Amino acid sequence: KMTIPLALVALISAFGSSFQYGYNVSVINSPARNMQDFYNQTYLDRTGVPMNSGFQTLLWSLTVSMFPLGGFFGSLLVWPMVNNCGRKGTLLINNLFSISAAILMGTSELAKTFEAIIISRLIVGIYAGLASNVVPMFLGEMSPRNLRGAIGIIPQLFITVGILVAQILGLNSILGNAEGWPVLLGLTGIPSLIQLLTLPFFPESPRYLLLQKGNEEQARQALQRLRGWDDVDDEIEEMFQEGQSEKEEGQFSVLSLCTFRGLRWQLISVIVMMLGQQLSGINAVFYYANRIFESAGVHRNSIQYVTVSIGAINVVMTLLDVFIVESLGRRILLLAGFMLCYASCAVLTLALNLQATVSWMSYLSIGCVIIYIIGHALGPSSVPSVMITEMFLQSSRPAAFMVGGSVHWLSNFTVGLVFLYMEAGLGPYSFLIFCAICLATALYIFFIVPETKNKTFVEINRIMAKRNKVEIKENKEELKDFHTVP
Repeated sequence: KMTIPLALVALISAFGSSFQYGYNVSVINSPARNMQDFYNQTYLDRTGVPMNSGFQTLLWSLTVSMFPLGGFFGSLLVWPMVNNCGRKGTLLINNLFSISAAILMGTSELAKTFEAIIISRLIVGIYAGLASNVVPMFLGEMSPRNLRGAIGIIPQLFITVGILVAQILGLNSILGNAEGWPVLLGLTGIPSLIQLLTLPFFPESPRYLLLQKGNEEQARQALQRLRGWDDVDDEIEEMFQEGQSEKEEGQFSVLSLCTFRGLRWQLISVIVMMLGQQLSGINAVFYYANRIFESAGVHRNSIQYVTVSIGAINVVMTLLDVFIVESLGRRILLLAGFMLCYASCAVLTLALNLQATVSWMSYLSIGCVIIYIIGHALGPSSVPSVMITEMFLQSSRPAAFMVGGSVHWLSNFTVGLVFLYMEAGLGPYSFLIFCAICLATALYIFFIVPETKNKTFVEINRIMAKRNKVEIKENKEELKDFHTVP
């Protein structure tokens, strides 16, 4: 059952870390024009000549793309940090990145430096890269089997809440204006401060304490506190089984994970799901949304409110996911999500092409955008990180998150870089590429990815072992000698 300590640790880690990832994804969209004016004015004050448009475009591209680039660097830190500092320790250290970036961004206008904004976008990207991998791992390892999916989606829920809060605070009437934008950027440090003050009172991941630190007593105490009862022998026993089944392999580095045959299909599955998540066009749909609404006759001043309502739909669908993932399972949500995205991209291509000639096509475009966002929130956005936690055992999980995170951020960075050129060359037909990617990912999941709902990590490992054509040695006698339940 869900206990108060487990609920609190999920909320504190998701609000302190995942929320800020979402917040920083969307925070610079609304005040973009005001920030560019500040870049221009600063340059003019320094040099006495106005900035040329090419240089301004370059600076703004850097401001936007430094965040996913930082995310990639942050993902590279996951494996060494979670193994050396623990899951909770990594989250606490990570807050220093966020707070220093918030101070730099909040004071950039006073200091008259746009370079500080670009550097702080890189720093907050490193923060988000670590947070987006460590929070799902931390919560997945703490959750009981029957709540693992629901708790695993809470980080994604807070990412969508972060996006929505940034959209609301970024409205012209609130902080998305010439005076308010430094405050809007600087607010990102507050959740980190709250996490820094509260997370130390909660336990570290019991799996980390037992399997990596070898401290059964601490692991037992952490489990008793999280579960709300004293008898945790079954879970300790299950962890020992997990430790035993991977005893021969030792701790995996990224290189050994990539070359180890016993985890080949798990690794391919993670890469495919992460590529599918980012290359399915979610960023492009958000980017295109404003223009789609404009062509449908929505007044330019009202578009920001439409964007906020899309953010709200995203939050509601992810919240629904938390409640249905344990009953429907992971696989069905992934399949349904990717197929909805596939269908809406196909229809959107048609609608955008006919918009000039058929009057009601613009409303069909709006419908496609909404269905796409519902589909993406259902599966592709929220489920892959739950699957990484479930498809790998303790020794390989940090390396798997590092690979998954790197793929996630690199493809995010690539879409941000390439999409403008794609759109210039292909126009609405660029959605056909996303359409093909959604279909290919759905087919892969249908044929390869197993259902992991309500299974232990060891059971999931056995299912995948058959696919990898490797045998798992099980020595019951050795297991009894290895650990006797007191």
